[in-house]
Amino acid sequence: MTHTPMSRRSLLGWGSLAALGATVTGAGAAQAKAQFPNPGKETPLAAIRSYGDMITQLERLASNSRYPVTVRTLSQIGTAESLSEQGRELYVATVGTGDTPVWVQGRIHGNEPYGLDSTMTVLQSLATSGRREWQQIRDEFTVHVIPCYNPDGSEANIRETILWDRATDSPRLDADGEQRRVDLNRDWAPDAFVARESLAWYEYWAMVQPAYALDIHHQGLKTDRETGEAITFSLGISLAPGGPTLPGIEGGLYDVQTRQMQSHVWLETDHLGFISTDKYDVGYGTVIDIRGGVVSAMMLGLDYNGMNPSGHSNPAVFFETSGNTRDGNIGHKARGKMVRQNVLGLTAWLDGLASGEIFEVDPTVWDDQIPGTPVLQYFTDWGGIIPA
Repeated sequence: MTHTPMSRRSLLGWGSLAALGATVTGAGAAQAKAQFPNPGKETPLAAIRSYGDMITQLERLASNSRYPVTVRTLSQIGTAESLSEQGRELYVATVGTGDTPVWVQGRIHGNEPYGLDSTMTVLQSLATSGRREWQQIRDEFTVHVIPCYNPDGSEANIRETILWDRATDSPRLDADGEQRRVDLNRDWAPDAFVARESLAWYEYWAMVQPAYALDIHHQGLKTDRETGEAITFSLGISLAPGGPTLPGIEGGLYDVQTRQMQSHVWLETDHLGFISTDKYDVGYGTVIDIRGGVVSAMMLGLDYNGMNPSGHSNPAVFFETSGNTRDGNIGHKARGKMVRQNVLGLTAWLDGLASGEIFEVDPTVWDDQIPGTPVLQYFTDWGGIIPA
């Protein structure tokens, strides 16, 4: 499939964003202004990075990076399903020489765009920076970066993917004549895998068998329920810590490790004045225990259709940043800081894993120090609302 050339705006944007990833932690980052601009109600779609922009940047990194970056499509890798519903190629970039694979993905929801920007910014640093922290990450890991998990939804500026009839080159319709859409982050379940993208990425995950994974999302504009101040960054674990599912996996190991991961990210970024962080929820006292989500299925060690016979599993977490295009609150005024908080969180996560510092963190930091509402109930995709 052909793609559009990268615009001058995009080229300038990638360059400025790359600078944000140059430092993993340190005094330079801490001197940011203690203010997060109001993103406004406009959604400047022309300024949002496109699928074509991503391909152009990936190709440039593959050919010109200081440290080797391998860019491949799932068609080249050879998964049984290898294209999106509408026939777009699915891209992954790998960097690093370590024996331990790590999985990082963005834009599984097409109207949540800055996961693409954030993962590409970190990839740029992995490809070009000689700093000790980035070298340690490259030495310890092979990082698999999926900047745009859902290219069809991204190009259509919708959350889901549209199921597609390739024979007629048109959407598949339901009984009411409406487009059939699938939320790709609910499609890794024993009775799911409706979308081609889900099968393609699942097979690749089963091939890679990553040790750790992180997914980047948006959550709209969130405010502190007591102060009314903006929450710009939420830390999520899709199988609720201490909830009905996670303590039973790997003898409770992932219940500990996911808390350590997110606690480390919070400890490394909370001092930055422009970031206001809490624990992710979907309403006062309501946290998720979603088993059909991608990172949930990774932790559960899902063996779909015999593709994961060893039962491989890995701990995984996610970020939620402010704004999304659906609600029209992702204006360019706050774009730089929306991306920057993801970049700082992601680099802290990678650095903490590579150095081992994450596993020295007291997991009770998650429960006792990171702001959040009391857990009163679990919102599930398997049993409705479950009281805590």
